[in-house]
Amino acid sequence: MTTVTVSPKYQIVIPKEIRERLKITPGQKLQLFQIGDFIEIVPVMDIKEARGFLKGMGIDSVIEREEDRL
Repeated sequence: MTTVTVSPKYQIVIPKEIRERLKITPGQKLQLFQIGDFIEIVPVMDIKEARGFLKGMGIDSVIEREEDRL
């Protein structure tokens, strides 16, 4: 787990290893969601990149979340 610090301007830096793994680039948009007491940050995908993203997902698909993310 990586820890970051919020600046006086309420900014955070996404650690390099996470940026590289998620292929986050300068200027890319991210969506923030509040889930209970947690903040989830999700990279916004270009619609062309998202094509087929949910292939194979059905109504009966189960998405498991880690215990601390519920």
